[in-house]
Amino acid sequence: MIIKKIIRRGFTAIRMILYKLLDPIYIWLDKKHIRRTRNISLVPSEANRREGAYSYAEWSHIIGIFQTLMFIHLDKKEDAKILDIGCGSGLLAISSKQFIGDEGGYVGIDIRKKWINFCRSHYPSYFDFVHVGGGNPFHTPSQERRKLKWSLESSSFDLVTALSVWTHFTEDFAIFYIKEVNRLLKPGGKAIITFFLMDELYQKFLSKISKRRRKNIGLKTLYENSKIKRGKYHMEPQERYIYDQSAYGSDCWFYPKWASVPERAIGVTKTGLDRLISQTELKLIEYYPGNWKEVPGIFVQDILILKKD
Repeated sequence: MIIKKIIRRGFTAIRMILYKLLDPIYIWLDKKHIRRTRNISLVPSEANRREGAYSYAEWSHIIGIFQTLMFIHLDKKEDAKILDIGCGSGLLAISSKQFIGDEGGYVGIDIRKKWINFCRSHYPSYFDFVHVGGGNPFHTPSQERRKLKWSLESSSFDLVTALSVWTHFTEDFAIFYIKEVNRLLKPGGKAIITFFLMDELYQKFLSKISKRRRKNIGLKTLYENSKIKRGKYHMEPQERYIYDQSAYGSDCWFYPKWASVPERAIGVTKTGLDRLISQTELKLIEYYPGNWKEVPGIFVQDILILKKD
């Protein structure tokens, strides 16, 4: 068993080294064949593809998903003003490119300065990237965990996006920052925010996993154990998505046993979502279930479309 693990880890290391060496060559060659989209030419190299998606193909896939959602839900298809919360290394900046035009604009904000610096150097100057204060025990453990309002003008954005941001917020932070979304949106503006929503579909998913499989299991073990069942619609272990630990005593915000800190992955109940939205002028107008709950969703996380009255 030990020898098998050593061999498996060795092959994994070799595969990663080869991928890093071949990635820039592949991107250079692939750009020569792009015909039907302008966006994916901005996809960065593997060293800067993170935020839950590493593969070049998966980045391109997610860019297309969210560009489509923006087109569907933006009232202004051109010259829109878009705020991207937790922009990371710029994935949704690429999705936004077609909608900002000459009179609109894109602002990406993040608490991690390294990603802001990268985005400023990698993307064209018509994208604006801003470092904001605050901290998160998972993303920025060395920074103080505190709530800070963003220095952005109220009622100034047509669209706010947040890809895998509220999935790292505990209840108090989730409520504080949904109020910031509400403040920054124009009347009639919309927000596209992803969640792990523990609704009826989640309960159905959970009922299919036996109590034996809901044991305390580490994240490393999840990926090394070949007997762990993978998702039907994604490549992750199903046990990854069991949210059964209260996040700091909350009755509606939960995290999985394998997480080193609650902010590593946060799920919220339907009651919690209602509590969250009730703090604002936002209304839920569309819901796209994520395939993490073993349904054929368009994205792994749940996507909620909120509109400001």
